[in-house]
Amino acid sequence: MVVIVVAACPPGLRGELTRWLLEVSPGTFVGRLSKRVRERVWQRVVEGVGTGRATIVWRANNEQGLEFLTHGDTWKVSDFDGISLITRPNPQQTELRRKGVKLSDSDEGGLQQGWSMASRNRRR
Repeated sequence: MVVIVVAACPPGLRGELTRWLLEVSPGTFVGRLSKRVRERVWQRVVEGVGTGRATIVWRANNEQGLEFLTHGDTWKVSDFDGISLITRPNPQQTELRRKGVKLSDSDEGGLQQGWSMASRNRRR
């Protein structure tokens, strides 16, 4: 099973996706594709999405039972011990970066040593 979600994309791309998938809601396409077809359809989506955004999700034999890719979005896919997570940027930090302000590691949203209650209890 494959799910492709597109937003702010050209109408031609949506029409092209309906050749292989069903559009169950505006911008949401579902269907069954082989790996080869899925990869080629995703390549066409990346080429045709322009300034829009696209996400593809498919069934996989892993811990989560799925895999996904994104394109044209500020959200990034992060691998954490074999589990895929979505990292969303902090709008305030994005604005500071745009202005050229250098951020430290703790400002980047990274966890500082000893941030949890368990860590505090170990120090006692």
